[in-house]
Amino acid sequence: MTTTQTGSTPGGPAAARLADAAHEHGLVLPGADGRACLGTVLPAAAGALLAGLDGAGAAVDVAPDEAAGWLAARERLGLPAAARVCVLLVDGLGHLNLAERAGHAPFLRRASAGSTALSSTFPSTTATALGTFGVGQPPGRTAMLGYTVRVPETGELGNLVSWTGLPDPEQWQPHTSLLQRTTAAGIATTSVGPARFAGSGLTRAALRGATYVAAESLAQRVDAAVAALRQPGLAYLYWGDVDKAGHHHGVASAQWGDALADADAEIGRLARSLPRGTVLVVTADHGMVDVDPRRQLDVAHVPALAEGVALVAGEPRASHLHVAPGVDPADVRERWAQTLGDAALVLTRDEAIAAHLVGDVDERVLPVLGDVMVAMTGRATVVDSRTQTPASLTLVGVHGSLTPHEMLVPCIVVA
Repeated sequence: MTTTQTGSTPGGPAAARLADAAHEHGLVLPGADGRACLGTVLPAAAGALLAGLDGAGAAVDVAPDEAAGWLAARERLGLPAAARVCVLLVDGLGHLNLAERAGHAPFLRRASAGSTALSSTFPSTTATALGTFGVGQPPGRTAMLGYTVRVPETGELGNLVSWTGLPDPEQWQPHTSLLQRTTAAGIATTSVGPARFAGSGLTRAALRGATYVAAESLAQRVDAAVAALRQPGLAYLYWGDVDKAGHHHGVASAQWGDALADADAEIGRLARSLPRGTVLVVTADHGMVDVDPRRQLDVAHVPALAEGVALVAGEPRASHLHVAPGVDPADVRERWAQTLGDAALVLTRDEAIAAHLVGDVDERVLPVLGDVMVAMTGRATVVDSRTQTPASLTLVGVHGSLTPHEMLVPCIVVA
C-alpha cells in the first residue's frame, strides 16, 4: 500500500501558509504544538494494561514494536499501570464546551483539574474522529473523511455514519483496529453501546474486534461496563446524547446543559462503581459551535460557489469539493476564497496533503479527498441543499472545522 507525505513532521510552503492562517484565525491544527491527538487514547489504554497485567503476572502477547508504541502512548497521556481500563467517549463534549458549562458537571469539573486537552481530527466530526480513535491512524489513511464522502467507484455520496452508499466497511477502512489488536494480544476487550451499533458499518470500520454488549440508557451502559471489568481487561463505552442536544438546541441551550448534567451524574457513578484500581479515561470525538443562520451559504444558490464543482461532500463546517472534469482546482479554490473571505480557509487537495492536514495519505484515499478542501473559521456554514436533507440545514450546533471549540477534546483520567 503506497502512502504519500510519509514524514511525521509537516513542512514546506503549504504547511507554513496553513500555520500562518491558523495563527491569524486562532485555529487548532491536528497535532500542532506537540499536542497529543485523539488517536493516542486507546494505545495509551493498551499501554496501561500491558504494564499492569505484566506486573500482575498475566501474559499479554504483543509484538515488541507495538508494545513500545503502547507504552509510549501511555507515558504521553500519563496513565498509571492498571489491570482494568475503562475508556468513555462522550460524543460532542468539547474541552471548551465543558469548561464553559462546568457548573452542570461537578464530577467532571473536579476530575478535569490539571488535565490537558487533546486535538481531534480534521474534519472534527464523529466518523472521522472515531476512525482515528479506533484505528490509531490519521484520516488520510482510514478514508474516514467526513459525514459524507465521495465514493470513487460510483462518484456518488456515501454516508459514513449511516453507512449507506458505501462498500463493505473492511474494504473502505482496511487497517486493523486497536480493539482487534488488544483482543489478539489476549486482553479481554468489551465495547458497550446501543444494540443498533452492533455490527454497524461505522463500528466495523473503526471499532471492530471487541465483544459487543448492547445497552441503551447510559445507566445500563455504565452497569455493563462495570460488569465487564469484574475481570481484568479493557472496556470502551460510548454516549451520544450530549451531541444530539447540541445539534438540535445548541451548546448554549438549557437542553445541552441538562444532557451534560445527566451524563456527569452517570460518569460519577461509573467512577465510584468500577473495581478498585481501574483507570477511567473520559474523552470525546469533537466539540461544537453554535452557528449563525444568517451566515449560511447554499452552494445551490450561489453561482460563484457552484461554478466548476461537481459534488460537495463533507459537512457544513468542513467541505470536500470535487471539481467537474477539466476544471482547475486552483480556480475553484480562488473563487471560494474570494466569496467566503475571512469566513473560511480554502486549500487545494495538494496543499492540504503537503500541510499534513489529514496526516499521511494512502494512495487509495486520494480520490476520496476533495480537490478543494474548506474549513470554516467563524460561525458561518456552507451547505448544498441539492444533496443535504432539509433537517440538516437547520441544525443549531455543528462541528467539523478547526476552531478550538470544535477541535479540542478532554482527556480526563480518573485513577
